[in-house]
Amino acid sequence: MTFTDTLERFVRAVAAHDSPALAALFTADGCYDDGFFGEHHGRDAIAAMLDRFHVGGEDFFWQFLEPLQSGDVGYARYCFSYRSREPESAGELVCFEGMARFRLRDGLIAHYVEMFDRGVAFVQLGYATPRIRKLLDRYAAGAREGAMTRAHLQARTQRQTAP
Repeated sequence: MTFTDTLERFVRAVAAHDSPALAALFTADGCYDDGFFGEHHGRDAIAAMLDRFHVGGEDFFWQFLEPLQSGDVGYARYCFSYRSREPESAGELVCFEGMARFRLRDGLIAHYVEMFDRGVAFVQLGYATPRIRKLLDRYAAGAREGAMTRAHLQARTQRQTAP
């Protein structure tokens, strides 16, 4: 299966609410790091996460664009939309752009992570400004505690103190 095939199967599974099919694209110990719901490890947790998607939304449409693969890493821009089921925005179309990174192993996804502007999505969902602030504060704190950010800040400190 090519990377493009994986992407096509991924979007079909999400649109069809085929949780087992999405989970089957991942290694048994795979991780799906969702921008709203966080990390989910293992096929059962990934399938359950997709079920959560469909509680809060319907009519999902995902397009991966400009896919690139180098060895066991793939990247693709995406545009994602769905109809909200949230009380503040029921029936409204929510749409945002993002970027996804796939770490692949033996033709399956070992780790998926996405990056997008959560604030754009929250505004479209009709969330009140204090709720958006609370959510973004939580995500910002998590970002500062992440391994990549900690390594970056350590490198920054070392660069600043180098003779």
